[in-house]
Parts: sequence; C-alpha cells; structure tokens
Amino acid sequence: MTKQKTLAVVCSSVSAKLFSVIVLQLLIGIPVDAADNPIAKPAERPNIVLIMADDMGYEALSVNGSESCKTPNLDKLAAGGVRFTNCFANPLCTPSRVKIMTGQYNVRNYVKFGILDRSQTTFAHQLKGAGYATCIAGKWQLGKQADAPQHFGFEQSCLWQHTRGGRSMKNGKRIDRRFVNPLLEINGKAKDYVNGEYGPQVCTDFVCDFIDKNKNKKFLVYYPMILTHCPFDPTPDSADWNPKRLGSTTYKGDLNDPQRHFRDMSNYADKLVGQIVRQLEKSGIRDNTLLIFTGDNGTDKPIVTPWNGRRVVGGKGTMTDMGTRVPLIASWPSGIKQSGRVVDDLVEFCDMMPTLCEVAVAKLPANYPGDGASIIPILKNNASTRKKDWTYIWYRGQVMVRNKHYSLLAKTDGTDATLTRYTGPFDGQQLADATLSPTELTIKENFEATLRRLDKKRLSGIAKGERPQEEKPKRPKTKTRKKGK
Repeated sequence: MTKQKTLAVVCSSVSAKLFSVIVLQLLIGIPVDAADNPIAKPAERPNIVLIMADDMGYEALSVNGSESCKTPNLDKLAAGGVRFTNCFANPLCTPSRVKIMTGQYNVRNYVKFGILDRSQTTFAHQLKGAGYATCIAGKWQLGKQADAPQHFGFEQSCLWQHTRGGRSMKNGKRIDRRFVNPLLEINGKAKDYVNGEYGPQVCTDFVCDFIDKNKNKKFLVYYPMILTHCPFDPTPDSADWNPKRLGSTTYKGDLNDPQRHFRDMSNYADKLVGQIVRQLEKSGIRDNTLLIFTGDNGTDKPIVTPWNGRRVVGGKGTMTDMGTRVPLIASWPSGIKQSGRVVDDLVEFCDMMPTLCEVAVAKLPANYPGDGASIIPILKNNASTRKKDWTYIWYRGQVMVRNKHYSLLAKTDGTDATLTRYTGPFDGQQLADATLSPTELTIKENFEATLRRLDKKRLSGIAKGERPQEEKPKRPKTKTRKKGK
C-alpha cells in the first residue's frame, strides 16, 4: 500500500472527536506523537500539586529520621509513593525559588535577592499553555509588581511578601506579619487579617478552594509554604497561641522558645499537607493527582534536631549538607509504580521543570538549556533510563558540584576547591589533596571541569534588556586591627 493510500485510510478512520482533540493539542502546545494515543494522553495527565516548605530541611521529617518533629501525613505519602534521600536545593530561599520555577542553574539567570527577572519562563507558563489552570499560594518574594504572579503564569494567587514587605509598625516596633493576623495579597490586592487568622491556614484554604473549583479541569498548584521559616512562633495548635497577637518583633522570634515552636510549626506544616490531601479525596481526584513535597533549603541555624541517634544543627545559608539537603516525596496513586520505595537517585530543583512538563505533556521552554532531568522515570520504576550523575549549586561567590558520595566546593573562579566525601546524610569529611586516591583525584578533576564549563554561562539565560541590577557576592567581614597590636 502506498503512503498516500495509508494516509487516506487513517484519515477516513479518524472520528470527528479524535480530530478535534488533535487540533486542541496543537493549539495549546501538546505534542502529538503518532506512536501514542492522542485522546488517552490528555485524559491521563494528572493534576499537579507542588508543595515547597520554607526552611524545613531533610532531617525535619519523621519519615526521614527526625526524633522530635512528627509528620504523619508526609510519612503516609511516602509509604504510598516514592521517598528520595538525595535531593538538593540551594542554601537560601530566593535562589531556590528561581531555580525550581525556571528549571535553570542560578549561574544562568539569578540576579538579585527577592527578584525573578521578568524575562524568565516558568513551569506555570508551560503548563498553562498546555491547558492547565494554575494557582500559587504562600510566600512569593520574587518581585513586587502587582501582576508578578500572573506575569509568570499563575492565574490565581494568595501570597505573603508580594507587593509589600509583609511587616507592619506598632509603637515604634517592626512586627512580622506572616503568621498570626497576616498581611497578604490576593491576586495582587492587599488584604489585612486582624481577627486571629493564621497566614499558612489562609493560604491552604485558598489552595483547597482552588482545587475544588477546578476539579473538572487539569490544574497546577504551586504552594511555596510560609512555614517553617522564622520567626519561631506559636501555631494555632500551640499551647501559647494568642489570636490577638500581631506577630514577632524580632526576626527569629521574641518568645524565646525556638526549638519547641519549630516542632509545632513542622507539625502544622504536615497538618496542612494532610488538609490538601483530604481536599483532593473529597473532590474525587486524588488518584490522578501528582503531589510533590520538598523544602527550599536546609533548616535554619538556631534549630537542633535529634535525628537517627544524633543531633543535626540547621545549616541554612551554608554550602553544606545541612544547608542544601532537603526532603522530597512524590505521591501519585494511579501513576507511581511499586509504591513505598526509598530511592537514592540524585535530584535537584532544576529537575522540576522537565518533570512537570513531561507529566503534563507540555513543551519545555524554547532554548531550554537542559539543566534538569525529569524524575518521571523514577516514579515509573524505570530509573535506569534517566541520566543524572551530578548536581550543581551556584551561590553568592561559591559553587558546588556533587554526586551521591562526593562534593567539590570552590569559589566561582575555581580556586580554594575542596573535595568532601560522604558516607551518608550529614556525614561529610573534607579531604586534603595529598590524601586523595587516584579515583578521587579523577572525580575532583571532572568536577573542576564542570565548574569551569558552567562558570562561562553566567547570566546567559537573562534577556539583556530586562536585567535588573545584578547582586554582588557578599565578602566576608574582616576585623580591623588596632594600632600597636
């Protein structure tokens, strides 16, 4: 049979419904693969809920070994999904937010704290283009323009630290207003809460309302949580909760009980995850919803967590395991193969862009540099088809490349490079060059080559006409010696 006759037979067998689906796919940017069923694929695409806790490191989940924080809802998600032990974020919030949303290493497109360059493309853009309803709630910190969330692809938003700093003044004191009686923005419009509301609860209720309203559509919820960032304050479940309080007058918290309050905050974050899961069940869409939970960086420095028989000191802001190792759990009842697995595959935040695009059958951004690698093969229990040999972090004058067992930390120019060997989470040992084995010398050389290659990419992903003033790396303070000493 000739190609023309074959095409004619195929075309004659295509129903009007199938034809309309193909046209719809082309219009919204979903690629049509002749080897796939173009009707089944859009129908099978899952809803997506991506939750990123704030300053909640790997050790803060009971399923990961915490002996003080109780996270039963996350533990249950892990038992029915996939739990990752080697996920790494940047050491601080804005760099991680830019990285996870754009799928690119910070060396390409991070310019300044609190800003996402408006020329950037996010996973919300790509999924919205593929027909998904989109929503963001929680902590923004990526630009004060009223339209910023919508500009970056989110149709609905409920945010703290969006158009304003999220703090107020009373009796000459600056008060943090992210928790009790919060200052939020709903779709860019300021809303002040003064009747004992709790900011994280308001955001979660917003998410649940969005889920129920869009249960008959495909949707993306991105929930960068306000919890568990300082100030370390009571939650509504804490014994010292005060609904009339406006918030803390100090950055870390002025009630002087950070350890207990962090435990309460971690427990409440877990409770809110459970609320979202129950809403998905109530709306009848839990089975075909991919829920991903992670954290934006390590736990804050004042917090010490009993973990697997030892004490882990929070390392937020440092290029260490305590500052970069974060939890990652994926739950998707109808999509994950062999649930309950614990995997040590390497994952970093730029992997989320290709993951969400793959599962949503959405296109990757034009000229995507390929920094991320989708984790869908892992969820499908086919990790051997995924290639991810190392992760990379660019952060304030330092760079790090690492694999499962070694990391190389250096200045951005490649100097002061130190190799660290890991035998497990938080068990790193710095190695002197003279002690390196031939294999370790090769690893170091390969890592250094990676650092040199990526250093040439600085701001390669930023449109020159859109660049805000670039943030300069902070230099360590030096003590001034007094004369005569």
